[in-house]
Amino acid sequence: MAPKRPQASQPPGNAGAPRRRSSGSPFDHVGNGVKFLGVSVLSGVLLAGLALPAVGAIGLTAKDTAESFDNIPDDFKTPPLTQATQIFDAKGGLIAKVYERDRTVLNADQMSPYMRQAQVDIEDARFYEHGAVDLKGVLRALSKNAESGTASQGASTLTQQYVKNVNVEKAGDDQAAVLEAQRKTLGRKIQELKVAIKLEEDLTKDQILTNYLNITFYGHQAYGVEAASQRYFSKSNKDLTIAEAATLAGIVQNPSSYDPVRYPDNTVKRRNVVIDKMLENKHITADQAKEAKAAPLGLKYKDPQNGCITAQAGMGFFCDYVRHVVKQDPAFGKSAEERKKLWDTGGLNIYTTLDPDKQAAAQNAVTKNVNVTDQVSAAATMMEPGTGKILAMAQTRPYGLDPNKNQTVVNLNVDASMGGGNGFQTGSTFKPILAAAALEAGMSNTQSFPSQNKIEYPQMSTCSGTWKNTDKPKATVKNEQDSEVGPYELKEAMARSVNTYFVQMEQQVGLCAMKQMANKLGITQSARGDAFQEVPSMVLGTMELSPLTMANVYATFAARGKYCTPIAINKITTVDGKDIKVPQSQCSQAFSEQTADSLNTVLLNVTEKGTAAALGLDDGRKIAGKTGTTDEKKAAWFDGYTPSLATAVWLGGPAGGVKMKNINIGGKHFDDVFGATGPGPIWQMAMNQALKGTPLEPIQTTNIPDPQPATPPANTAPPADPNTQQQQPQPPAGNPPPPPNGNPGGVIGGGFTLPPGFIGGGNGNGGKHGGGNG
Repeated sequence: MAPKRPQASQPPGNAGAPRRRSSGSPFDHVGNGVKFLGVSVLSGVLLAGLALPAVGAIGLTAKDTAESFDNIPDDFKTPPLTQATQIFDAKGGLIAKVYERDRTVLNADQMSPYMRQAQVDIEDARFYEHGAVDLKGVLRALSKNAESGTASQGASTLTQQYVKNVNVEKAGDDQAAVLEAQRKTLGRKIQELKVAIKLEEDLTKDQILTNYLNITFYGHQAYGVEAASQRYFSKSNKDLTIAEAATLAGIVQNPSSYDPVRYPDNTVKRRNVVIDKMLENKHITADQAKEAKAAPLGLKYKDPQNGCITAQAGMGFFCDYVRHVVKQDPAFGKSAEERKKLWDTGGLNIYTTLDPDKQAAAQNAVTKNVNVTDQVSAAATMMEPGTGKILAMAQTRPYGLDPNKNQTVVNLNVDASMGGGNGFQTGSTFKPILAAAALEAGMSNTQSFPSQNKIEYPQMSTCSGTWKNTDKPKATVKNEQDSEVGPYELKEAMARSVNTYFVQMEQQVGLCAMKQMANKLGITQSARGDAFQEVPSMVLGTMELSPLTMANVYATFAARGKYCTPIAINKITTVDGKDIKVPQSQCSQAFSEQTADSLNTVLLNVTEKGTAAALGLDDGRKIAGKTGTTDEKKAAWFDGYTPSLATAVWLGGPAGGVKMKNINIGGKHFDDVFGATGPGPIWQMAMNQALKGTPLEPIQTTNIPDPQPATPPANTAPPADPNTQQQQPQPPAGNPPPPPNGNPGGVIGGGFTLPPGFIGGGNGNGGKHGGGNG
C-alpha cells in the first residue's frame, strides 16, 4: 500500500509516521462488494466510456467525472521533490543539514537491485506485466474481499500509489490540500487513474519505480530509500543486503506498525514475508532466502539530524542567519512565498563565508570567559574588512530549545528581523561614527573643545530643523570624573572617552551629519526596527544595535572607509550541479581614506594609551578600537580591528536589565564591569587565536601630534581605579584618566540626563538610559 502523509496523532515515539489507510469511504453504505467495485473496477469502466447505476448511488454525475478530467494536471513525470539542504563553511566543512523532508534523490543505478525487486514483489508483483490498472489484481481483490466481508485488500498498482504520493508531496504543509489528496472518493480515484495511465504512456516502468522509491515514506522522517537506508542501517542504499532491503520494503505498507525501532518483532515478521515474495518471484534463490531470514534485524539507527540545532561547533546561530537570508533576500525570489518554497524544497548546497578557524576562536572566547549559567551572556561577530564577509558568529548560550539547559534560538549577534533580539545600547563605541562625520566635514584631527566637566545639552541642527533643550531643568551631560576638565583635542578625548567633548563636536557638526554618516555605515534603524532618532544622546550610544552592525562599522574603519553590506553566502548549487545566483556585497566609500587614516590614528591611541591599553595581542601587532559601557553597566562592548579582521564583542543580560555590578562572570568577581574588563578580554582571546600565525599588518595612520594633557583643577583628589578587585569607595560616576601605562579598565556610563524626546531601552536591552563612556 502507498503510505499516507504523516498525521498529528500518532503512537508515542514515532511522531509523524503515516497511519494505516482507513477502510472508510463514500461507498460504505453500498456494501463491501460494490464498494471495491466503485473504487477499482468502476473507475476503469468509466474511463472506457461506460456507465453503471452505482454512479448515481454514490452521487457522482457524468458532469463531475468530465470536470475531474479537465482539472487533472499533466506535470507528474518528474515532480520537484523536497530534499535536504546542506550548509557548508568556507573550507567545505558541513555546518548542518536542514530539511522539510529528509530525502536524497537517487537514480536507478544508485539503488540496490535487491531494494527495487523487494519493493515490487511486496507492493505490486505484476508491476512489469500490467498497465496502469491491473484488472487481474482487481478481480482477485474483489473476490478476496467478498469472501471476507471486508474491503481489506486493495488493488492499487504501484503507479497509482506513486500518483497519490505525488499529490501528497505537492500539498506540502497545507493540511487542507493534504486531506484533499488523501480523500477516498470516486472522483479522486478517477483522477489518479487518469494520471497513472498517462504516466505509463510517457515513462518506462523502471522510471516509475525509481520515482516511487524516491518519494515514498519509510517512517522516522525518512523519505525515499536513501534516507531510509541511512536512518536504519547507516549505509547507502546501494550497499544494502537482501535482508536489509526486505526490511525497508516491508515498512512502506504501515510505517507505524512495522517501525523497526519500536516494534522489531513485527518488522522481522514483515521482512520475512517480503523475502518469501522475492523467492516466490524468483528474484533470489532458496539459499539466499534462508540466509536472509536467519539474519538478525541488524539496525544501526541514527536519529534524524535536522536543522540548525545540529550545527557543529556553535555554528547554529550562523546557520539560522543563513536561513533568514534565503527567506528574505529578493535575490532568492520576488515574493516571500517564492523564497519559502525554495528553502522548503531544499536540495541545495550552500557554501558560506564562515571561517571555521575564526568561528572556533570566537566560540572559545565567549564560552571560556562567560558561563552558560551566568546572569549575563556574550556575543561576538567577526568580519573581513573590505568584503562584507561574516567570518564568525558566536555566543555564550548554545543554540537550542531547552531553557533548562540555558539554550536559546535568539541570535544576539543580529537584528530582530534576522532572528535576533532587540539589540543593545552601544555606549561610547558610537563616538567614532561622529568623529568620522566631523573629519569628513573638514574638521581638523587636532580639533579642541572646552570640554567642561558638566554642560547643558546645547541647541543643535537636525536634518529637518533644530533640536532644542526644552527640559526644565535643562538636560545635562557630565564627564565620568570630576578631574575630566578640558580643553581636549580629539586624540586624547577619544582615548579618555570624554562625553562633553563629543557633545560639543556634535553641536558643531550637527545631528544630521552624524545621522548621515551612520546611514553610510549601515545604521538606518535600531536592531528591532525603530527609526533613527536625531537626539544629542545618540553620540553616547543610546541606540540599540547588534554586534553584527557594530562589527561592520569597525570593518569599514579597517578598510579605510570602504563600507560593504554583510554577506553570509559565497555560492549555492542545486543537487544536480546548477548554480543559483546569490546576493553580492554592495560596497561604497563611506568616507575618504584621509578621514580613515586620521580615525585609525585616534583609535590606535585608544588601544595604546587609552581605555583599551591592556588589550594588546600576544604577537604585538597593531590594533585599533573603542571600549563602551552603558549607563548602570547594563551592556559593555569592545569593538576593534586589524586591517584583515574586525570583531565586535558585547557582554550583558540577554534580555537586558542586568546591572553588571558586584557580579560573578565566568567564575570571576567584578565590582563593576567596563568595556575593557568584560568584553575586552573576550575580544583579546578571540583575536589572539584567530590571527595566530598570520602576517603582521600595519594600520594605515597619519601624524597627529600628542596633545598636552589637560591640567586638572587644583585640590582634585586622584581618581580611584575602577578595575581593582578591592572594595573601596568609588565616585558615583568613575572614569579615571588613563595612567601613564594605559588604563586597563573601561569607564562607566551614566553621568548625564537624557535630552527631551529620547525614548530609550524598549525591552530594557542594554538599559533604558543613555549610554556612557569606555
